[in-house]
Amino acid sequence: MMLKKKFVEVSEKNVPVLKQYVPIVNRVHGGHHPEMNEVKELFEGMLSKMNQAGESTKDLEEYFWKLRGVTDHYKVPEDVCESYEAVYRLLEEMDEAYGSER
Repeated sequence: MMLKKKFVEVSEKNVPVLKQYVPIVNRVHGGHHPEMNEVKELFEGMLSKMNQAGESTKDLEEYFWKLRGVTDHYKVPEDVCESYEAVYRLLEEMDEAYGSER
C-alpha cells in the first residue's frame, strides 16, 4: 500500500517532534506511567518500519491498533506534563491521517 499524501505530510511534521519528546517523556513519566514504555517501543518500531520501506511502507495499522489500546485511544492522564499530552496528540494525528487513507 502506498502511503497517501496526507499521512506523509503529517508524519513529516510530527515525527521530528516525536523523536525528541518520546524518549524524554518516557524517562520522566515511565516510572509512574508504564504505558509510556510501550508507547516508546511501538513508536520506535513504527519508525523502523517506515524507514525501511519509505513511502511505500505497508500496514502500520498494527502499530496504531496497539497504540490505541495502550493509550486508551490517546486519553491523556491528568497528572502529566504538556509534552506527554503532545506525544499523544501527535500520534493520534498520525493515526487519523493513516486511517483516513485505508
